Amino acid sequence: MAGNQKFPSDLLLVAGLVILTDIIVLIPVLNESFIRIVLGLLLVLFLPGYALVALLFPAKNGLEGVERAALSIGMSVAIVPLTGLALDNTSFGIREMPLLASLSVFIILACAGAYIRRKQLPEDKAFEVSFKKSASSIVEVLGKPESSTEKTLRAFLAISLLTLAGATAYISIFPHQHDPFTEFYILGPEGKADNYTMEYVQGKSETVIIGIANHEHRTVNYTLDVRLENKSLALPENLKHIQLEDNKTLEEPLEITPSIRGKDLELQFLLFNETEKEIPYEDLRLWIDVIGEA
Repeated sequence: MAGNQKFPSDLLLVAGLVILTDIIVLIPVLNESFIRIVLGLLLVLFLPGYALVALLFPAKNGLEGVERAALSIGMSVAIVPLTGLALDNTSFGIREMPLLASLSVFIILACAGAYIRRKQLPEDKAFEVSFKKSASSIVEVLGKPESSTEKTLRAFLAISLLTLAGATAYISIFPHQHDPFTEFYILGPEGKADNYTMEYVQGKSETVIIGIANHEHRTVNYTLDVRLENKSLALPENLKHIQLEDNKTLEEPLEITPSIRGKDLELQFLLFNETEKEIPYEDLRLWIDVIGEA
């Protein structure tokens, strides 16, 4: 007969860690702390796999504790890249917040599904983690004489944990910074990198979306110039001069109103930074046709 057991402590802990990670990432005062590094590693390397394993194997006789832990890591290594691949095919892209939100939702839903599956099993057959029993077992093990094999395994585990802790500390103290760069892109009127308007009517406006993402490790002042056949077009004030903080993205619609007619006209989008005013820092081009008014 299925039990009416309370929500399993291991699933509660996993869900709690996910929520705590989200809070720390979203709060500016905390998102630069060492805790964020530790929780971030757990969120990427362990929690998604553990939640999925809990969903797939709700019974005690499915997997042993060590096997569950190893499989959780392996599953996480597979889940995170697949999530990134899925996001890359959406308008969100592979960015920190969409990835964090996707993994958080996946883990919470998997934990809820695991709870439902465990609840359908008899209480004595449903998998559970008793932290009190685990602590007692550790005390008992520590009190027993160890064989040479057990000592070797314990030493290996200790070295592995120290290595992981050292690597985590190094990453947090000496974070690797990628070379500075700026993303400059244009999107179609639907906010996607396709369906650009390629045929215009003279004097009639069509919309493109200008995108700039600053990864220069500093605040940058940009200047935008849009030219049709090397003649500058009028721009709104918010796009003429743009100040963008590090790791911030700007996406703004821009109306293009061609005043000349012709085929294969070159439409240039030139982005200048604060240090170089003559040579574009980034540039994009579209070739459009402009017909006369109907």
